[in-house]
Amino acid sequence: MPSITGNLVTSGLPDFRQGVLWLRTLLAVNLAMALSVLAANRDWAHVFAEFIEIAVFLEPVLLLNLVVFYLIADWIAPLPRRIGRMAVLLLSVLVTAAVHGFFVAMQWTQLNLERTAMWSVVVTYFLLVWFDLVARAQSPALAEARLMALTARIRPHFLFNTLNAVLGVMRSEPQRAESALEELSDLFRVLMRENRTLVPLSEEIAVARQYLNLERLRLGDRIQVQWDMASCPPDPLVPPLMLQPLLENAVYHGIEPSTQPGDILICCEQINNRMRNRVRLEISNTVPTDTRHAQGNQMAMANIRERLLLFFELEAVMTTGIREGRFHVSIEFPYRPHVA
Repeated sequence: MPSITGNLVTSGLPDFRQGVLWLRTLLAVNLAMALSVLAANRDWAHVFAEFIEIAVFLEPVLLLNLVVFYLIADWIAPLPRRIGRMAVLLLSVLVTAAVHGFFVAMQWTQLNLERTAMWSVVVTYFLLVWFDLVARAQSPALAEARLMALTARIRPHFLFNTLNAVLGVMRSEPQRAESALEELSDLFRVLMRENRTLVPLSEEIAVARQYLNLERLRLGDRIQVQWDMASCPPDPLVPPLMLQPLLENAVYHGIEPSTQPGDILICCEQINNRMRNRVRLEISNTVPTDTRHAQGNQMAMANIRERLLLFFELEAVMTTGIREGRFHVSIEFPYRPHVA
C-alpha cells in the first residue's frame, strides 16, 4: 500500500521548496560546524577566529545550494532515488567549487578545495539520509489512518436529505432524480477513494459542483454561488476533499438555517509572499441572525487544518472569522502546478 506523498516526492528527496526544510538545514549544518570547530581546537583563543573564517565561506555555499535545489526541485523529484541523490551531491560539489573559486580569486579564504568538496558531499549526503528517515517516520500507518479518518467524514444528514429530495422529484422529474443519483454516486466514489496525494484544483471544483447541484435539489434558489477564478494560477495542487467540506459547512451553518436566500463566494488567486508563489483560496457565505449556529462545532475547520498540516506541514495557513455579516475561510498554501 503506498504511503502519503504530501510533498509529491518520488525519489526519496526532500521538498527543497519548503521553508521548514531550509530552517532545519541551516540549523543542522551550523550546529555541526560549531561542534567540529570546538572539537578541533583546544585553545579557546582560536575557536572564535576559525568559526568566523569557516562561517564566512559556509553560509554563502549553504544558501546558494538551497537556492539551486529550490530551482530544480520539479526536475529532480521524478528521478529514481539513487539518481536523484547523485544529482544533488554532484550539484553540491559544483556549487561549492564555484564559490570556493570566487573566494580564492578575491583572496577571502585559504581553505583547501578538495577538503571543502569532501565535507560538502558528506554533509549533503547525511542531510539527505536524515530527511528521508524523518519522512519515513512521519508517513507510516499512523498518518495513513489519520488521513483516512479525515477524508471519510461526511455528515449523515446530507445523505438522508439528498435521498429524500430525490424521492420528492422522482415522479414529477424522473430525469432530474436520475441525474442526482448519478452525481451522488460519483461524489461518494470520490469520498471513498484512497486520497494520499495532492490533486488538481479542477478535480476539487468538479466535486464541489456536484455537491452544490445536490443541495440545490433540496434548497433550490436559496443557494446562490459565485466563482471568482480569474486570478487563479493554472490548476494548483491541493489536498484532496478540501473544498467540498468547506462548502458543506457553508450550506449547513450559513444557508440552511436562514429563511432568506444566501450566497457563497469562492475565490482563488495567486499571491507572491517573500519571493515565493503561493495560492490563496477563500470561501465566504452569508450567515443567519443566530451567529452561534453559523460558527458550528468547528469540526470541518479542524479537519481541514489537520489535512493541510499532513500535506504542507507549516507552509499552509488557514484563518476564519465573521466580517460584515459573512463567514470567511481563507487558506494560503504553496503553489504546486499540476503536471499532466
